[in-house]
Amino acid sequence: MSQATFHAPRRKRKVYECYESPFPIPLSHDNHGTDFRVCRAEIINNFIVVKTLDDILLLYGKGYFGKGILSRSRPEYNIGQGELRGRWKGLAPSKRKLPIISSKKYQLHVEWARSLLEGQGMDRSSTDKILGDYCSPFDFPEDKDDTLDSVDCKAQKELSSTDSSFPADDSTEVLEGNPVFDPLAKYGSEELETQEPCIVPDREVLEKMHCHRHDDLIVHCGCKPEKQTARNNAAEKSVIEREEHEYVLVEEEQDNVGLKDEDVQEDKNEKFKLVCRRNPFQMFEYLQLSREEAFFLVYGLGCLSVSYKKEPLTIQKLWKVFCAAQQNFPTSYMAYHHFRSKGWVPKVGLKYGTDLLLYRKGPPFYHASYSVIVELANANYEGSPLRPLTWRSLSGLNRTTMNVSKELLICYLIQPEDITEKDMKSPECIKKFTVQEVIVSRWISSQERMEHEEL
Repeated sequence: MSQATFHAPRRKRKVYECYESPFPIPLSHDNHGTDFRVCRAEIINNFIVVKTLDDILLLYGKGYFGKGILSRSRPEYNIGQGELRGRWKGLAPSKRKLPIISSKKYQLHVEWARSLLEGQGMDRSSTDKILGDYCSPFDFPEDKDDTLDSVDCKAQKELSSTDSSFPADDSTEVLEGNPVFDPLAKYGSEELETQEPCIVPDREVLEKMHCHRHDDLIVHCGCKPEKQTARNNAAEKSVIEREEHEYVLVEEEQDNVGLKDEDVQEDKNEKFKLVCRRNPFQMFEYLQLSREEAFFLVYGLGCLSVSYKKEPLTIQKLWKVFCAAQQNFPTSYMAYHHFRSKGWVPKVGLKYGTDLLLYRKGPPFYHASYSVIVELANANYEGSPLRPLTWRSLSGLNRTTMNVSKELLICYLIQPEDITEKDMKSPECIKKFTVQEVIVSRWISSQERMEHEEL
């Protein structure tokens, strides 16, 4: 048997985020120790969901746990349409931060809001009046010398502190005149001019600046300077922040009469205009955890509390719930716990036909290095396989893994002889298992012959 060769993970070319220290947070009496807190999750329809914004950013930032329910991985869903953003490049700085959507998509959100209000017992006329007032267009305040751009983070933070319910009064004055329902009205020109503008570092400065998290220059590692990191984190937080009003720019057809050049699209026969409106139906981004991730945060790190119907579950109760919902949960969690403890970031490997994918540091920094198959065996590596593999299926799975620049790894969970079915009903059984890793590689006779001849 040839000895397995471990290859260095393949790093992604462009990385635009800083690497945070993963869990567990240092439990000390200094300032860092005070950052530790217990996050909260709920079991909703057989899914483990984290709703609190601070918990979402903490869990995903420190270990890349879970995925956004509306995003590909990182919880960064944005209502804006990228193809429309490319058409409107000459917008004023105050409008660049607002998402741009089509009129068709906006009307879809209006219909969803109407269905929600009618489901609460309102008649059609009342819902039409409320939505008509709430979704009415208004003139977005024009900025001078990019002043609105400099207070965007502050404005977004203050917008999130308002109430999240529909206004009870149907009058337009309540919507437009009251600062509670029109948060931008309280930002006057005098206050905006006193704000400090955002500082953009010079290119020559970046070429000589070392990264505060990596042994490399800022321009090479892709991270941001320390002064910019806080701004980027605030901007990332504002993407998924629960705001009372979400302002959007809706692309609508117009007559091109009395419009500014920047608001007219000249490269098409049909002319459009951007109208600022409030989004009546907001879609909130939540973090969804797998059962293995949730139990590891509860059992392995002790930084998560999972509740069902507002009742927190103990570790023993949570183990029973997950085992009842997922038949192979004990074996899948043991493999997950093993690789997490070794510093890997395991993710679901369903798209490649395996159980797990192993990332170094996290998906934003490196491509997955290994595709893992979990098997249960005794001390003699015998037993009924969890995934029956023939030589043909194993060869096809290995070829698929090699085509995506990964290696196939079989993780054997060696079960002791004295373990009983009663022991498997408690998470204490994890301590009795041992793990053996086997890397599957293709043996090429000509290549092996050349290597031996060189030796």
